[in-house]
Amino acid sequence: MKRITRFTWMFLVAVTLTASAAPRTCTIHPKKGAAREELAAMAKVNQADAQKAALATLKDPSKATVKSAELEAERGCLLYSFDIAVAGMAGVQEMQIDAGTGKVLSNKHETPKAEAAEKAKDKAKAN
Repeated sequence: MKRITRFTWMFLVAVTLTASAAPRTCTIHPKKGAAREELAAMAKVNQADAQKAALATLKDPSKATVKSAELEAERGCLLYSFDIAVAGMAGVQEMQIDAGTGKVLSNKHETPKAEAAEKAKDKAKAN
């Protein structure tokens, strides 16, 4: 019985690690180092439609303000990234929308501390 339990545990750990290492499901895969103009030409969804899709996922879009929006290549995917402030909540909702389909790829809340750390990381990367 112990052997079956141990095997089951190892199987679950392997599946979890494989799933977390899986690439994001997206439709457009730009080459590394592509210029902004190239990225814009590849996008099939415009920024306004991507923003509508992001806001539509919120409980009350009327309480939301888009703080930043960017078309970018991230981890091999072309996507729109939005930081959205929601009234009454600290931090931002960080949403990523597929630039090929307009579907939400990720939607996560970022605390003010995490947001500041990400900005510092982006600033260091730009320099």
